[in-house]
Amino acid sequence: MIIDSRLEFADAADLSQSAGTYLSTNVVDTSVARDMGNGQPLYLIIQIDQAVTSDGSATVQFRLRSDNAAAIHATTSTGHIDTGAIGKADLVAGYTLVLPLPPEGSNAYERFIGVQAIVAAATTTAGTYSAFLTIDPTGWKAVPDATN
Repeated sequence: MIIDSRLEFADAADLSQSAGTYLSTNVVDTSVARDMGNGQPLYLIIQIDQAVTSDGSATVQFRLRSDNAAAIHATTSTGHIDTGAIGKADLVAGYTLVLPLPPEGSNAYERFIGVQAIVAAATTTAGTYSAFLTIDPTGWKAVPDATN
């Protein structure tokens, strides 16, 4: 899988947070990262690097949003992808979402694009995630030798 540093939103970003909406470490400025995908489909990859834990029944929701300001607003920005709430039991190390970016259609992308992580229902006590855009999502997975 090819990862372009200008299209990376988060690299092992901390998910141990109280309930709230948290913007990814990086946002993509489309005035700098032009022709993203160069006509090829783009995919949002979200990977859990360290398992999410909580003393309660915490959930995490990921959203791809765009805005005219780098500090992408939680509610007034334009929505493009929404995973819905994902329970902590599913958010184990290695859990990966591969989500095709929707074409602009009725939701035109604004200048800045970022990922929001929404922690809900309870405080999370551990967990990290990485998120980026790529034209090359891979389904390849390493397995032990001599196993079919």
